[in-house]
Amino acid sequence: MLKRMKRNILKMFREFLVYHHDSLEFRAKLLTLMVSSNLKVCECEEQKLKEIAYKIYPKESERAELMIATVAEYHQKIITNNGLNFEHLIQQVAKDIKTVKRFSKKIDIGLLMEIHECSKGDDENYIFQLRIIEFLQNLKNEYGDIK
Repeated sequence: MLKRMKRNILKMFREFLVYHHDSLEFRAKLLTLMVSSNLKVCECEEQKLKEIAYKIYPKESERAELMIATVAEYHQKIITNNGLNFEHLIQQVAKDIKTVKRFSKKIDIGLLMEIHECSKGDDENYIFQLRIIEFLQNLKNEYGDIK
C-alpha cells in the first residue's frame, strides 16, 4: 500500500519530483504510441513494456516502474478520451522532438520493434505499428543530426 501511495504521489508531482521527468515522459509517449495503436494492450505488450522499461533504466527500478505507470496513464487517457487521443499524442511527440532535438536520440527503433513483434497475428495493427515506427524513424533522421 505504501509503495502504491508513493507511486501515485510521484505520478501526480513527477514534474517536480522526478529527475529528468521530461525525458521519461517522452519515452513513455513513444511506448504508448506502440501499445495503444489498437486501443488495447495485450499480455505480450505488457510483458515487452516491462522488459523495455528495465532495459532503459536497468539500475533504477523505481524509474522503470514510473515509466510503466506513465504509459498506462497515457493509454487510459486515450481509451477514455480524457484529454488525449492518439493523433494528439503523435503531434505531441513530433512537437517534443522539434523543440528538444536531443529527444531524437531517445527513439530506439530496436526496442519499439520488440513491441511490434506482439502484433504479428493482427495484420491491420501490424501495418499501423509499422507506419508509427517509420514516422518515428523519419523524425529521428530529420532532427537527429542537428546539434
